[in-house]
Amino acid sequence: MYEQLQQLDTIRINFTADGMHIINIVLGLVMFGVALNIKPSLFKRVLTHPKSVILGVVSQIIILPAVTFLLIMLFNRFLSPMVAMGMLLVAACPGGNISNFMSAISKGNIELSVTLTAISTAICPLATPANFAFWGWLYVRLVNNGAIGALQELQIDTVAMFESMMLLLALPLALGMLTAHYLPKVTEKIKKAFQILSIIFFVLMVVLAFSNNFDLFIKYIGYIAIIVFVHNGCALATGYGLGTFFRLPHPDRRSLTVEIGIQNSGLGLVLLFNPKIFPPDLAIGGMLFVTAWWGVWHILSGLAVSGWFAARSKRAV
Repeated sequence: MYEQLQQLDTIRINFTADGMHIINIVLGLVMFGVALNIKPSLFKRVLTHPKSVILGVVSQIIILPAVTFLLIMLFNRFLSPMVAMGMLLVAACPGGNISNFMSAISKGNIELSVTLTAISTAICPLATPANFAFWGWLYVRLVNNGAIGALQELQIDTVAMFESMMLLLALPLALGMLTAHYLPKVTEKIKKAFQILSIIFFVLMVVLAFSNNFDLFIKYIGYIAIIVFVHNGCALATGYGLGTFFRLPHPDRRSLTVEIGIQNSGLGLVLLFNPKIFPPDLAIGGMLFVTAWWGVWHILSGLAVSGWFAARSKRAV
């Protein structure tokens, strides 16, 4: 398995500038849809019921990247360098927007879910590059024994990353929140459609990413699927375990589970395809496969976990 993943690391994915523009537009629409559910009044929960919010933010920003790093160290002998870095990139991304939809299905605390998504998204221009840089640096320091020198080539242009996030996240979020505030009737009509379309949008992103590389996708997806399955399972278990340990209300536990298990891997794809951040001559096949497949898998796992929570909720009534 390690040998196959090493081969994957050296692959350069063919992707056009037009495809990059489409992905940017797609992500902007997804972020706009997230913002339709965000209202300034939601942040009052931080003051009135801070325990669940604080635990959720700490879990998303600190604990999940740390758990991911421990998972990488535990299974390091089976993971290639860029696959490991792809796992760290996904963990560094904010919560995915479809987590709010999943929370509704699971009979969770939707307000908590929206609040956590809003906070993690709002601070991701700082938290995402900081987490990726720190845990990536630690991984290189502890694991790099001369056999994985390719990681030394990974240079992150922090300014370019911040610029991209401000343009692709901050602007759509601002427009969405303004729409929700000044056009509430319009917002009510379109926000459910955006929740469904966001899933379609992400699938479109994955299709665009691999449309010119289908043979490679088929060849390596079996190995990546196992890695993402374990990683995503650990993320879901982390959310539920922490919620249970700190005795959060059951609806809050469900939302925390979904929120930690659903990552905005679409943002990770955009960053990977940004030539200002990851140079075109850098072989990042492992990172790309992990990030793309995570976005597909977390929809399936999120629906499964949400359905299980909903069934348990009905039995408890």
